Amino acid sequence: MHETDADTVKRLSRIAGQVQGIARMIENERYCIEVLTQLQAVKAALAKVESAVLKRHAATCVSQAIASGDEAEQQAKFGELIDLMERTRR
Repeated sequence: MHETDADTVKRLSRIAGQVQGIARMIENERYCIEVLTQLQAVKAALAKVESAVLKRHAATCVSQAIASGDEAEQQAKFGELIDLMERTRR
């Protein structure tokens, strides 16, 4: 089962709240390890959102390209994914 757009937006809103909380922690000069712990939590939450969006892309955009039989479209969709993966390695 794939996460809906509404679920993704809710998750991103929670992440935005977490980031605002981290900013307040820094303003209040909270202990660095506490701030770093919260930063790790935000990174993990963003990774979950990224995974949900990637799954949705594979289930819709990529599968439609495959079903279309259009080789150029298929190559374009896979090329986009490869380009994205290469950018994350840098």
